[in-house]
Amino acid sequence: MIEEHDFRYAMESTRVVVQPEKAIETFGSTSFRFLLVSELMDEVNAVRIRGGRIEAERPRIVSPHHFRKMLLDGFGDSAREYADWVEENPQAFKVLRYGFQFKKTDLEQNVVRDSLETVVGRLKEDIASWNDPTAALISGVDDAWEVCLLKFTMDLIQRSSGENMDEWKRRGLI
Repeated sequence: MIEEHDFRYAMESTRVVVQPEKAIETFGSTSFRFLLVSELMDEVNAVRIRGGRIEAERPRIVSPHHFRKMLLDGFGDSAREYADWVEENPQAFKVLRYGFQFKKTDLEQNVVRDSLETVVGRLKEDIASWNDPTAALISGVDDAWEVCLLKFTMDLIQRSSGENMDEWKRRGLI
């Protein structure tokens, strides 16, 4: 289990290098492809690359205190701690009034021997060649990488929320 200062450090250190072009769908499921890079703490010029998919099911209108109760399929204790933090700090998510069931799938990881900056540069080029509007590159903390991934996901929700809320309003759902 991570300590409070490690948790906060992971949240503050999460940086989205390549933002997905696509927003979260209002009335359907959305799948995002991610690469999350982090420096290994006990080795010089060693970078772990984790890749996989994050699936956001169709949005539902839910208050932040229900977020903790949602199933975070495949996530560990640090992710549950993040969900608890969201419930305890609803003021941080005033725009967020709906939620998703998150699953991470197709998880792969490997370690490369190079500087973080070099690895990030190569991965940015790779992602550009994919022509995938759902692709994201995230830089984070190795020990608390799931917190970094959930931080990215919550930021993506906030980025998509305006479009989703407008669509719900146009259809008379809220």
